[in-house]
Amino acid sequence: MPSKVSCLYLLTVVCWASALWYLSLSRPSTSYVGQLSIPIRQKTKLTKNVTFSNIRTRPLNPHAFDFIINEPKKCETEAPFLVILISTTHKEFDARQAIRETWGDESTFGDGVRVLTLFLLGRNTDPVLNQMVEQESQIFHDVVVEDFIDSYHNLTLKTLMGMRWVATFCPKAQYVLKTDSDIYVNMENLVYNLLKPATKPRRRYFTGYVINGGPIRDMRSKWYMPRDLYPETKYPPFCSGTGYVFSADVAELIYKTSLHTRLLHLEDVYVGLCLRKLGIHPFQNSGFNHWKMAYSLCRYRRVVTVHQISPEEMHRIWNDMTSKKHLKC
Repeated sequence: MPSKVSCLYLLTVVCWASALWYLSLSRPSTSYVGQLSIPIRQKTKLTKNVTFSNIRTRPLNPHAFDFIINEPKKCETEAPFLVILISTTHKEFDARQAIRETWGDESTFGDGVRVLTLFLLGRNTDPVLNQMVEQESQIFHDVVVEDFIDSYHNLTLKTLMGMRWVATFCPKAQYVLKTDSDIYVNMENLVYNLLKPATKPRRRYFTGYVINGGPIRDMRSKWYMPRDLYPETKYPPFCSGTGYVFSADVAELIYKTSLHTRLLHLEDVYVGLCLRKLGIHPFQNSGFNHWKMAYSLCRYRRVVTVHQISPEEMHRIWNDMTSKKHLKC
């Protein structure tokens, strides 16, 4: 007899496939909204939180967005060792499901090392996609959404939402990983070789693939930065947004600093600006790769993150690495 969760999951997959097929035909999305009888949750408004009560000056970026979908009780029973924040978009259901079934599985390490996985989204302009994500969240309870428009230029808002969530709803976590939905994470390396649960938790800690660069002034570039928005010729050291790790106390520090720091659309650069204001220098770690790497068992055992991994590759890599733990390199 199939379980209720299995049936709901199957229904979600079918609904996603149907919705994306209709969207690919460029039909009006409003004609399908009525077919999805999915209850929409009320927006979760934050009550006054003493964590941020010492901000006395008028915010430059108040981050005045409500949670449309939230999981405020996810940390109530036990503080996790690691919170994983994954930046994703509405149509990436396959990528989210691949992560849930591989390296993002919250039960991977058992009770000894509690891991919590959250997918971060904004609001889509298509109501069908918003309702599909709402249904997905009701099944898996691992999605957080705020009511800004989900777009490339709002990636900074998405990361700040994650920082805000940790600081507000999970302040006793020890570490946080922020990454993207096309990243493969070697959790064994991350947890046991880098973060080391048996050791004393670090404070004001930040690490990843550190980049020392400057703004690109070519308007044709994806990473174009106008002079009037950022007049300096050099960026402060920053970690590639494909994956970085920090102690959980830094989440609150970055969020509070962002309220008084002019917003930039380049998320990783902006986090670097906040770190400079805080006097926190990110540590270089060569295990974080912000490029694609051809798979080999021994090579992937040495890394923490690898970029541009499809859902199919994610399953293949995970299955190979877990089934060959006994082999030596």
